[in-house]
Amino acid sequence: MRIRSGTGVLFVLGLGFLSACDSEPVAKKENVRPVRAMQITDASAYHQRRFPGKAKAHKEVNLAFRVSGPLVARPVNVGTAVKAGTVVARIDPRDYEVRLRIVQGQLASTRSKLRFAESEYKRAIRIQKEDPGAISGSLIDRRRDSRDALRADLRAAKASVDSTKDDLRYTYLKAPFDGTIVATYVENFENVRAKQAVVRLLDKSQIEMVIDIPENLISNLNNVENVRAKFDAFPDRWIPAKIFEVGREASQTTRTFPVTLLMNQPAGITILPGMAGEATADPKRKSGVSKIVVEIPESSVISDKKSGDSYVWVIDRNTETVARRKITMGRLSNRGIQVTKGLNVGEWVATAGASYLRDGQKVKVLEIASDVGQQVKMPRGKVISAGEATITGEGGRR
Repeated sequence: MRIRSGTGVLFVLGLGFLSACDSEPVAKKENVRPVRAMQITDASAYHQRRFPGKAKAHKEVNLAFRVSGPLVARPVNVGTAVKAGTVVARIDPRDYEVRLRIVQGQLASTRSKLRFAESEYKRAIRIQKEDPGAISGSLIDRRRDSRDALRADLRAAKASVDSTKDDLRYTYLKAPFDGTIVATYVENFENVRAKQAVVRLLDKSQIEMVIDIPENLISNLNNVENVRAKFDAFPDRWIPAKIFEVGREASQTTRTFPVTLLMNQPAGITILPGMAGEATADPKRKSGVSKIVVEIPESSVISDKKSGDSYVWVIDRNTETVARRKITMGRLSNRGIQVTKGLNVGEWVATAGASYLRDGQKVKVLEIASDVGQQVKMPRGKVISAGEATITGEGGRR
């Protein structure tokens, strides 16, 4: 069968076109790894921010005996106000009084034996000096050993007497500070074990509130003033407070640090433990421009072994890309590394997975943990001043 020349040419061209289509390169999808990020803030981020918390007594303790025995007195009930040193309970002391007399007798006996052993040892030494052949050296050694053993027994007997006196004193349970009895756990004539809670004492003259501060704000906690708190039961009453304690380890779920505030019980109202409320603060007023020092996790920093320089990945929220930036590091703190140069307030920095990023890589914010640990959406291009975010991939929509 013959094929016309024109048809043959078209057939060959068609095959060439198909081959060209097959050889066209296919776009390869970029493989991006997820990382975590935090936003750089200063003390002004505290302005108008509210941090929820609950009231608790500054001093509260379950009181317990250090010895065991039957309870013979408990002169306090729930609501009783006591002063420091007040007896709140007593166990029967008779067994401990008998034990004290026994060990005191043992101490007196040991002292008597020691006096005799010392006199015998001194007499042997005197005889040896007057007549060296009248007494053997081994006898002198035995009398010295007997004296030394009784000296050790005397020390043990004294310690036993002191310990028994302490046990007798521990039959009294006293309040360590002024406060109010808020709970009782045993009744009179019950047999109480050592370290078993008897009553609960609470001092309401000072109130604590524990709040959670995001990790991107914790480094500026020293740059705030006018710390204050209010409670839901008294919404129109702000109470001056001071920072009493700052946690040194962030929560693994919310990435927040616990901060304890302390305040005096205000006049005219009574704040009870368990009341819910919120706290806030103002940034300190400063004249001129101060040097910005921020803290970031150690995992944020990339070190160049050749040059010795340190870098971080800064995230551009407008273009959703990352760029490597050189920084100047300060000292290492309990919360991370201080950065004295290279970062500006409002910028986002990758805090984990930095070794898998590259310049110009596209990223997308997936979710952000709020102050109370809830997960909320974060729209494209919007800058939020609290929490920590997880970023990944390319593109700007979820």
